[in-house]
Amino acid sequence: MSKLKKIRKALKSVRVKLFLMLSLIVLLIIAFLILVNNFVFGQFYLYSKTKDLKEVYGVINDYYNNPTDIDINSELEKLAINNNFDILIKDDDNINIFTSNKDFLSTFGEMNAMTNAINAGELIEENDKFIIRRLRENKTGISYILLSAKLDNDYLLYIRIPVSSIQESVKISNNFLYLIAGFTILISAVIVNFVSRKFTEPILELNTIAKNMANLDFSHKYRITDADDEINNLGKSINQMSDKLESTIKQLRNTNIELERDIEEKSKIDEMRKSFISDVSHELKTPIALIQGYSEGLLENVNTDDESRKFYAEVILDETNKMDKLVKQLLELMKLEYGKREFSDKEFNIVELEKEVIRKSKVMLDEKQVEIELLSPDEITVIADDFYIEQVITNYLTNAIKHVEERNGKKRIVIENSVNVEKNKVRIKVYNTGINIKEEDMTRIWNRFYKIDESRNRADGGTGIGLSFVKAIMTNYKNEYGVVNKDDGVEFYFELDLKI
Repeated sequence: MSKLKKIRKALKSVRVKLFLMLSLIVLLIIAFLILVNNFVFGQFYLYSKTKDLKEVYGVINDYYNNPTDIDINSELEKLAINNNFDILIKDDDNINIFTSNKDFLSTFGEMNAMTNAINAGELIEENDKFIIRRLRENKTGISYILLSAKLDNDYLLYIRIPVSSIQESVKISNNFLYLIAGFTILISAVIVNFVSRKFTEPILELNTIAKNMANLDFSHKYRITDADDEINNLGKSINQMSDKLESTIKQLRNTNIELERDIEEKSKIDEMRKSFISDVSHELKTPIALIQGYSEGLLENVNTDDESRKFYAEVILDETNKMDKLVKQLLELMKLEYGKREFSDKEFNIVELEKEVIRKSKVMLDEKQVEIELLSPDEITVIADDFYIEQVITNYLTNAIKHVEERNGKKRIVIENSVNVEKNKVRIKVYNTGINIKEEDMTRIWNRFYKIDESRNRADGGTGIGLSFVKAIMTNYKNEYGVVNKDDGVEFYFELDLKI
């Protein structure tokens, strides 16, 4: 920003404008005083001295009307000195009685000269007792105010004052005003700067608060003082407006969040519906085709004997049951994946649950002649939904039974619980002897309906969504799960939170 722009910006500020305005007012007052001093002070001073002349006339007249023991000449000297007057008194024979200034006497030495001078002057005031005129002495060029009067004792009184003293007073007064003006401007600058700062700082603070409000920042508030003025009231109003705006915007944000959630919820439901329809359509093709084929065989009497018809009916019933189971599992999986299932967490012994799952799988283990071993302490208390954790263990164990193969003359499955106190977790591992999983299949097996061995999976009655269940449940719990290839086998694992 150039210097010119900075200056323009500074001149536009309220503080600078207020400072300049107050400074201008101070200067105008001083200029007014100088003008008054030049044009009014002289007239006022003339009026004041004229009044003094009349008062001195009265005092002198009293001196001669009421004689006392006082020395009149001494009193007249004092009056002349104190008032800066020239006093001349003559008797009716034009003999000098008193004079305070010999020059005054020599100027009006002759009666005729005095009379002519008096008559030539500018009349200021006249009555039956005295005449006051403004005179100019030709010889010296000095102007005077002259009072000529006749006392009650018939003495002639002349009192004069030089007008030059008035002009000098005006000049001195002006010079003093100039000096005072300089000091006043300096002092006023400091005072005006303080006053302008005092007025503009609250305004600047309010401006900053307003800018923050425009940027939706309502953390700044105006500091309310005890002063009951307009700025304080404005600050209160802005604070109230800030609180109301903040409250309104929070409500709008909450409403917006709820609306976004509703939209996201609807989107998830639509996605879940489409995924469900797609998966069901894909997975039900084979059982529907089988049911259709065997149903047509029954209708067309392909086999007339009762045993064949019974076999056809059993196949149809078996495929129907598989379809029912698949649809239910898909619905449950969709709810888990899209966060529509709430868990009923509680404390339970995971070891007891594992033993129960092993007991339920005893028929399958005996059928495949599998040795199973549980490596664990007697009690490990975890916090989770035991219903869904039982499904996870069952899926792992069922998967291990399906894929277990003989190694060193044995088919082995090992369930092991490893406690990690630092992480406050327990890792449940299910190992089976058999073929390792290919690297490219390590992540794919967790997808819905992914089957490494399609034919064996179908023969064993699997749906291909067991590991997807595990993934969905563990994702909801935000706990780790996975699979690791071991020597002569495969190990699946998942983690649960321990009771604190």
